Amino acid sequence: MPQASSSAAPERYMISVDGLRLLIEALRARGRRVVAPVVADGAIIYDDIDSLELPRGVTDEQEAGRYKLAQRGDDAYFGYAVGPHSWKKFLHKPALRLWRAERKGDEVTVEAGRIEPQNYAFLGVRACELKAIAIQDRVLMGGDYVDPHYKAQRDGAFIVAVNCGKAGGTCFCVSMEAGPKVTQGFDLALTELISQAAHEFLVEVGSPAGAELLAELPRRPATREDTGAAQAVVEHTAASMGRHMPQEDVPALLMRNLQHPRWQEVAQRCLSCANCTMVCPTCFCTTVEDHNDLAGVESSRTRRWDSCFTMDYSYIHGGSVRPTVLSRYRQWMTHKLATWHEQFGTYGCVGCGRCITWCPVGIDITEETQAIAASEKA
Repeated sequence: MPQASSSAAPERYMISVDGLRLLIEALRARGRRVVAPVVADGAIIYDDIDSLELPRGVTDEQEAGRYKLAQRGDDAYFGYAVGPHSWKKFLHKPALRLWRAERKGDEVTVEAGRIEPQNYAFLGVRACELKAIAIQDRVLMGGDYVDPHYKAQRDGAFIVAVNCGKAGGTCFCVSMEAGPKVTQGFDLALTELISQAAHEFLVEVGSPAGAELLAELPRRPATREDTGAAQAVVEHTAASMGRHMPQEDVPALLMRNLQHPRWQEVAQRCLSCANCTMVCPTCFCTTVEDHNDLAGVESSRTRRWDSCFTMDYSYIHGGSVRPTVLSRYRQWMTHKLATWHEQFGTYGCVGCGRCITWCPVGIDITEETQAIAASEKA
């Protein structure tokens, strides 16, 4: 796992498109499972790659409840925002068997779920996603109780981050201080630079492991013009966010408006489908399921992702604590933007915009927050 960046000036170099290919090959030569953005099923998702199988020349168009791919008109490999997948899928598994038991006669054997580190290398991790990984690190590894399965994947992960060159229509990472420039938590960070003269990547070193790998690649020191061009890319992205949060103290705003009529208005549209929590890179809620065969010979327990939007999630003896859509939506939004601070000292939202894009009815967390803020000024 990469260490936090030091205060010293980072090393910066330039590599070509062929250098990016060699970077992937070097990671695979080290026995790493390289996961990166690819195009599949009409979206940009994260999957295993062997070489430069990235979404070359592809971009995405995102709005509330809408996502589609389009051609860019250039050969950019990272010319899009984020899709429905997050890196949580690989670090905090959607389904994980915790144990399996088998009865043979009068004897019962219990086998614990195996912890199997994958030696991941994640390529194309955005700033908001790095922030989300840091949040899950705090939740799943930062306290007295450490999730051993998460830790096994996280500790060995090599991260190649990417500074965003395009803001999506639902992005608001600037409001959450989570992007678009990566600042820490990476081994190497890329900024894609395309001009009439060249197609290159400025590479910033974030760890000794990153420096060691980069030393094997053909490269040249970055010039002042290169770093200036990279900075201009990030500044343009920051200035073109599709959404923004109000400038008020959002946690205080929401907590003093728990009975606001806006909650009922959004509840009338919300399907309580849990899409927003499934695509969210920071949500960590799970449930457990027990399975038994009809012969009574085998049993197992599986942990899987769950959501505060499901009725059963808050079920206790006598019924659900949050039986209405209003109460469940309010729980989710106030947890992300307010009470998460009390638990973990930060927002539970990184402004990636996935919850807006992948909501079937286009509910917008920034719009709801702004509406409550505007009502106080009316």
